[in-house]
Amino acid sequence: MYEPSVTRLASARLARRREAKERRRFALERELYARSPRLRELDRALRGTMADLAQLATGGRPIAPDGPELAAIRERNQALQAERAALLRELGVDPAELDGAPDCPLCGDSGWTGGQMCSCLKALCAEEQMKSLTALLGLTEEQSFDKLRLDIYSDRPWNGRKMSPREQMGQVVAVCEGFAKQFPGYPLKNLLLSGGTGLGKTFLSGCVAREVSSRGYSVVYDTAVNLFSVFETRRFTRDADEGREARDVTRRYLGCDLLILDDLGSEFTTPLVQASLYEVVNSRLQADKHTIISTNLSREQIAERYTPQLASRLAGMYRMLVFYGDDLRRPQCPRDKEAFP
Repeated sequence: MYEPSVTRLASARLARRREAKERRRFALERELYARSPRLRELDRALRGTMADLAQLATGGRPIAPDGPELAAIRERNQALQAERAALLRELGVDPAELDGAPDCPLCGDSGWTGGQMCSCLKALCAEEQMKSLTALLGLTEEQSFDKLRLDIYSDRPWNGRKMSPREQMGQVVAVCEGFAKQFPGYPLKNLLLSGGTGLGKTFLSGCVAREVSSRGYSVVYDTAVNLFSVFETRRFTRDADEGREARDVTRRYLGCDLLILDDLGSEFTTPLVQASLYEVVNSRLQADKHTIISTNLSREQIAERYTPQLASRLAGMYRMLVFYGDDLRRPQCPRDKEAFP
């Protein structure tokens, strides 16, 4: 399920593609008619055979499939087509360029088959969604699992941890990559990325978003502050248009295939924030929707900050992946800027 805005943009692109193709076909047809008047005559004659066929079918008397009337029309039509094809070859033109056949035979370039979105429109939706995610996350071509570098993390012991930051991140990346590439069938449904700033939580979220989106699933990314602001608007605004827009956005949060909620804990915690976060977490769990939450908070800080009902759901239904090590954005780590700009 893609966001309505994404579907509208993709549908508009498909319509423009159809219109552009028809303009090219019409321009080529006029050019060829000018070069060869006989081609225009052949096209008129072919349309005439179709009119003859329609007149015969509506004549009110039974027509045998192998009768002489149909045979004569069919024979004339085939002769005209053969002459037309030969003439187009002489003109150096592929007949398919003039026939107006759709690029997608499944839907006829409409984008829909039997009320279901066709694969051609889904591909455009995925591209439009990726544009949106790129703007929000600052995605680059380097932000993918194939180009992710573990060597930017230290391989030395860190603050008494059993594994070095590099070893830890190897496990974190393996889980996130499995989650993204096997989505939605990966055993873990929800991830909680926990750790300090500058350790790659947003970068890794972007890798997941890119992979899941490219496979045709709807992905919504937003910060916790923005999400809570929308819920606040939905509850308190008296403006009809603002309220309608806020309700639409909250439905996106609750209904998308994958929600990525960034920077939980940066918001000012209020009863409304607690209730809004509980609605998002609980509703998506009940609907078996997938969610990734990133935060600077530890498990203990989450338990202190949020209600017991919410903290228990995050602890019990989310796999926590812990990020630790030195801030990769610090000036003393110049080589790290390549991977985390």
